[in-house]
Amino acid sequence: MEVKKPEDCNWKVEAPSKKISRKTRIWFSKPDLSIGGFEFGELGESDEDEVFEHDNDMASLKMHHRFSDPVKDVLNKQVSVPTKGSVEFYTELAENDKMFRGRGVSDSGDERLTFSDGNSSLRIKSLGYLHYTTVSLGTPGQKFLVALDTGSDLFWVPCECSRCASIDDTPYSSKFNMSIYDPKESSTSKKVSCNHRLCTASCPGSGTVGTCPYSSSYVSSETSTSGILMEDFLHLETDDSNGTIVDAFVTFGCGQQQSGSFLHVAALNGLFGLGMEKISVPSFLAREGYIADSFSMCFGVDGNGRISFGDKGSINQEETPFTFDASHPTYTITATQIRVGASLINSSFIALFDSGTSFTYLVEPHYTRLTKLFHAQTKDSRRLTDNRIPFDYCYTMSPDTNTSLIPELSLTMKGEGQFLVYNPIIVLPTHAEVIYCLAVIKHPDMSIIGQNFMTGYRIVFDRENLVLGWKKSSCYDIDNSTASPSKPFNTSVPPAVAAGLENEGTRTRPQSSASSYSTYFCYSNSNSFYFFVIHSFIVVISLPCFI
Repeated sequence: MEVKKPEDCNWKVEAPSKKISRKTRIWFSKPDLSIGGFEFGELGESDEDEVFEHDNDMASLKMHHRFSDPVKDVLNKQVSVPTKGSVEFYTELAENDKMFRGRGVSDSGDERLTFSDGNSSLRIKSLGYLHYTTVSLGTPGQKFLVALDTGSDLFWVPCECSRCASIDDTPYSSKFNMSIYDPKESSTSKKVSCNHRLCTASCPGSGTVGTCPYSSSYVSSETSTSGILMEDFLHLETDDSNGTIVDAFVTFGCGQQQSGSFLHVAALNGLFGLGMEKISVPSFLAREGYIADSFSMCFGVDGNGRISFGDKGSINQEETPFTFDASHPTYTITATQIRVGASLINSSFIALFDSGTSFTYLVEPHYTRLTKLFHAQTKDSRRLTDNRIPFDYCYTMSPDTNTSLIPELSLTMKGEGQFLVYNPIIVLPTHAEVIYCLAVIKHPDMSIIGQNFMTGYRIVFDRENLVLGWKKSSCYDIDNSTASPSKPFNTSVPPAVAAGLENEGTRTRPQSSASSYSTYFCYSNSNSFYFFVIHSFIVVISLPCFI
């Protein structure tokens, strides 16, 4: 999902000009003796004295927490000590923690983080065919089911709502953890003020002491979110077998008013922008030294997925450089050739890799070139155009054979990397027949590689080296990774059912070196078919069974 950037957009975030941090000290029973730079394993949990037992020549020393009462007595009025449990208290500790952890990450360069509920994502067909994951925000953590979107930057959740999607009595409320963020319920929430170093917005009528507003309009028809900027802890963990908890104090949107698809179609409980601008969470994590400036998303053919911050991919992945525009950085690449079946044509175009778009869009003449080649090599009968379906090239497969030969589709990227499309079609199940369509849509202005073309790959968004990487993956056996087995969503039904993947049928795709076609096995069912396109426009389809 791409965000419009209007001239009158009333928020802008910049990195802080100076990082404030303080070293933790160990205070001994002898008041003039101290050692600086010690990092506690758990900060702020206890004010009790801890004793190092002595043996022979070893001294017995008492160790105090930096904000404990004995330390306060020693500091007296020399240093301002925050009240235990206050926002300032946890902020001080978090800043200190980031300083030491950041140094370690910078040295190693291989730390990976994911969300505290696990690195899993799921494609939910009834919520726009997008990938979703659960995030925990605030103290104590409030859970949100957010869509993962590389085409926008802001992380926002519904909050102090005047107009938000309902999370009660929906098909999803019993299956997923969903919330409306309440700042009053989080002891660490903090509003971003107009005079805050992160806010350069104009605040009409409130001078510099008001709260920093935000407003984001999306390309999808009449889709927007607005509210105020806030800060709170996003709960993460190391993406390894240890699963060490990491709390990052991030900036996010308190979405008070949503419109368009955010009310009915997709991202009902928030959107997690993964773009390149400074306000995005990946930008913050890299800037503060938590991770290397890169992350990966995996899109499994069965709808499962993974996300890992700090992942720079593997040495044998394919790569292509981003077509970088410093004034508006996005994950845009250049494709140089299109191959359909045995036909290869030179057709160079620029496209955005956007996980927030369900399907793929091409501008002319590339759309016509691809679709004509596909149609010429497809053996099944083309159906007449149906205005309920946004795809122009749809075909009928005989239910007797239940198989069809689909021409392979691939793109040659700048740098000669080959991007084979494992999932170029979408199947529409009906009573009487099986219909499949080439899931590519003509767009008047921009080309977008949507999530359907990313299926079957681990995609690496390497922002440090400005390259896009990809490698075939099931998302269960990611190589060159220390990631632990993912945690499933906290849901009362199996993940595939919760994701709306039940009864979709099974597709296999055997490879043949003697042919440039693939065999698809499709199983029809009697369900109505729903899907959504939420990028350039929104299409909602409910197909009754054809007669």
